[in-house]
Amino acid sequence: MNRNIETTQNFNAEHYSVKILEDEEIIRLAKQNSPRLLSKFKSAYPDFFENLAVINSNLQNSEIIFCIYLKLRLSTKEVALYTFVTPKAIQNRKNRLRKKLSISSDTDIYKWFDQL
Repeated sequence: MNRNIETTQNFNAEHYSVKILEDEEIIRLAKQNSPRLLSKFKSAYPDFFENLAVINSNLQNSEIIFCIYLKLRLSTKEVALYTFVTPKAIQNRKNRLRKKLSISSDTDIYKWFDQL
């Protein structure tokens, strides 16, 4: 019995460590505005894309990548810095995305993505 518990604890610890490393790589790819971000995020969080497609299946890849930035809780200034556009352009993109995903202006967009 103790051996099973120990094995389970070791598995959980290893799984947790792998997840942390995977998340760190995703953040690194986001900061580099890497084209690999989308595929890496899809492999790590397949449910995110399924849930997003239920709400709007017509999102462009660029909009999906922007959703990833919001899911990662990157600020407007950070996204602007990493994507080489102005903060105003990012704010406009957020507003367009709110309309496409039917997110009210009263809703915290970061919390909305956390719950997705």
